[in-house]
Amino acid sequence: MNKDNLTKVLSKVADGSLSVEDAQDKLKHIPFENIDFAHIDHHRSLRKGFPEVIFGQGKTTDQIIGIMEKMIINENIILVTRLKKDKAKKITSFFQHTEYFEDANFLWFKKKEPEITGIGKILVISAGTSDIPVAKEAFLTAQAMGNDIETIFDVGVAGIHRLFAHQKKIMTASVIIVVAGMEGALPSVVAGMVQSPVIAVPTSIGYGTSFKGMTALLGMLNSCSSNIAVVNIDNGFGAGYMASSINHVSVT
Repeated sequence: MNKDNLTKVLSKVADGSLSVEDAQDKLKHIPFENIDFAHIDHHRSLRKGFPEVIFGQGKTTDQIIGIMEKMIINENIILVTRLKKDKAKKITSFFQHTEYFEDANFLWFKKKEPEITGIGKILVISAGTSDIPVAKEAFLTAQAMGNDIETIFDVGVAGIHRLFAHQKKIMTASVIIVVAGMEGALPSVVAGMVQSPVIAVPTSIGYGTSFKGMTALLGMLNSCSSNIAVVNIDNGFGAGYMASSINHVSVT
């Protein structure tokens, strides 16, 4: 349950248009709701400012639909990550106001467009075209959380002049997410150009000794640029969420 819905319930109790008993019924699942295969954290919107996000991998379509049915009652937006096309097709036919992004394996349900509440602009940069699916997951996550966000794709170190062509945009971003596979060098380059926090995302893209992203991960963790933080391999969602959290911290 988000703050707006909670305020409406309490206001109705205050003006007498809703009984205490009916209010109790509406609020009885605020901590969490047990639906056997899931304990849905309805309190998360109040606690963290954004509802629980559904991790689609490993869940059946019926389980995802069951969780969404309960969340939709009180939430304006719901995200499902790591969702394959066959599952998404069933979900989008079941619910209105859903949209699936196949390139990111990502689905959202929106009653209305999220208001932009972030302080500055978030920029998502991918080293290669093959890194775009992870970058797109980061982009969609941060966008759903109310941020002004842009992307720059395919500007890796193999042709570094491509990156420098976007220097003004890079220099003015409040938070930068840099997604790279192979040797994972791009985040260090970007972080060396700016004072903004840089969130590095290693991807599993690469040949044999990339070890499915381990080489990029270790390279990013050993970066000599001091304004870098690193998330897990292919974790675009985590990067987008963290970038949004940073972009919502006021300096006043």
